[in-house]
Amino acid sequence: MPLTPLDIHNKEFSKSLRGYDEDEVNEFLDRIVKDYEVLIKENMTFKQKVQDLTEKLEHYTKIEETLHNAIIVAQQTAQEVKETASGEAELIRKEAERESRRIIEEGQAKSRKFQREIEEIVRQAHVFRSRFRSLLEAQLEIINSDDWNEIEKFGSLNITEEE
Repeated sequence: MPLTPLDIHNKEFSKSLRGYDEDEVNEFLDRIVKDYEVLIKENMTFKQKVQDLTEKLEHYTKIEETLHNAIIVAQQTAQEVKETASGEAELIRKEAERESRRIIEEGQAKSRKFQREIEEIVRQAHVFRSRFRSLLEAQLEIINSDDWNEIEKFGSLNITEEE
C-alpha cells in the first residue's frame, strides 16, 4: 500500500543521542508532504485525463467502426446498383433487339406483300392487255371482214331505190 501525505506527516522517528536535527527533519518532511500531495493531485489529474481520453478513444473507435461499416454497406449498395443497372441495361438491349427484329420482319413482310401485289397487278395488266388485244383484233377482223362490204352494198341499194 503506497504512502499517503498523512502517513509521511504523522511519521515519528525514534530519538537517539546523536540523531538528526528534529526541526530540520520536520521541515524536510513538510516539504516532502507538499511535493507528494502535488504529485498525487497531478497523478489523479492524469488518471482522469487518461480515463477521459480512453472514453473518447472508445467513442472514436466506435465511430470509425460505424463509418467503416457504412462504407462497406455503401460499396455493397453501389455494387448492387451497378449490377441492377447492368441487368436492366441488358434487358433493355434485348428488348430493343427483339423490337428491331420485329420491325424488320414486319417491314420484310410488308415488302413481300407489296411485291406480290405488284406482281399480281402486272399479271392482271398482261391479262387485260392480252384480252384487250384479242378484243381489238377480233373487232378489226370484223371491220376488215367481207360482211361490211355486203352491208355497205345493201345500204347503197336502199338509198337508190327510194330515190
